[in-house]
Amino acid sequence: METEIPSRPIRPLHDVWLRPRKVFRSLGDTPVGRRDYVLGALQGMVSWFAFCRAESLGAQAGVDALLAEALLVGPIAGILGILLMTAIYGRLGRAAGGTAGRNQVFHVLAYGGVPQVASLGFWVLTALLAGPGAFMQQPPAGVEPFPDLLLTVQPAIHAALFGWSLLIQVMGLSEVGGLALRRAFAVWLAGQLLVLIAVVVIGVAVYSPGLAPPA
Repeated sequence: METEIPSRPIRPLHDVWLRPRKVFRSLGDTPVGRRDYVLGALQGMVSWFAFCRAESLGAQAGVDALLAEALLVGPIAGILGILLMTAIYGRLGRAAGGTAGRNQVFHVLAYGGVPQVASLGFWVLTALLAGPGAFMQQPPAGVEPFPDLLLTVQPAIHAALFGWSLLIQVMGLSEVGGLALRRAFAVWLAGQLLVLIAVVVIGVAVYSPGLAPPA
């Protein structure tokens, strides 16, 4: 009689990289916990660093100030962002015929961002070694060879891990919602477009002189 080999327990933070469907299946309808919020907060810090680099804020502020702002702004923005996207993806998923609950979508967005969170260490290392150049699109001349190498590869590493996170999230939406992968991608894309439109509308309302409130 053959002995059945027990299956290895799922380790969400480890297995989500290559087995996201099994991870989200194992999480099921478990309540949203502390780890979900921590992952959301760390994603917010990574997004803040990416924003600082895109806007070349390293030319205006020191590394200490930017790191402090990341600790203050990043976690709040990350958690609020996941809460907002959970509501958007939940509604869009149901409109597309999905069956995912709120907790399931929250798990997908939180654990799906694990690769993105992994880039946080590289962001901090680059900032400590390269200084303000880590948060500039065009780093200043005269950087030492090793920090210069970090500045060269950092955008590619960030883009690769960010893309990996998006792939995991699409697969997660497919798994928890019972949607085909193509339809799950359409749901994800529609959510991104809604957020983009909202950002553009808010930006126009804030910066358009004709729409600004009187002093």
